[in-house]
Amino acid sequence: MRYTTNTDTEPKLVALLDAAQREPVFIERDQQEVAVLVSARDYDRLSGKATREFLDFCNTVADNAAAKGLTEAKLEELLKDA
Repeated sequence: MRYTTNTDTEPKLVALLDAAQREPVFIERDQQEVAVLVSARDYDRLSGKATREFLDFCNTVADNAAAKGLTEAKLEELLKDA
């Protein structure tokens, strides 16, 4: 993966970066879509990073609960009255 900063690129790219925060920006060459500029947030979502982080969080909560003695049976009992 290649990285650069917006100060190292042409001024038009700054406007494209702003637009990509709102929606994907398709880049064409010879009337063919060759690339898509997306926000970092959209990239994380599309690449599954946000999902992995959420699952890691869930696993941490589950580990902490188990360490404190919460079992499936106790959880079912707690949720039964909810």
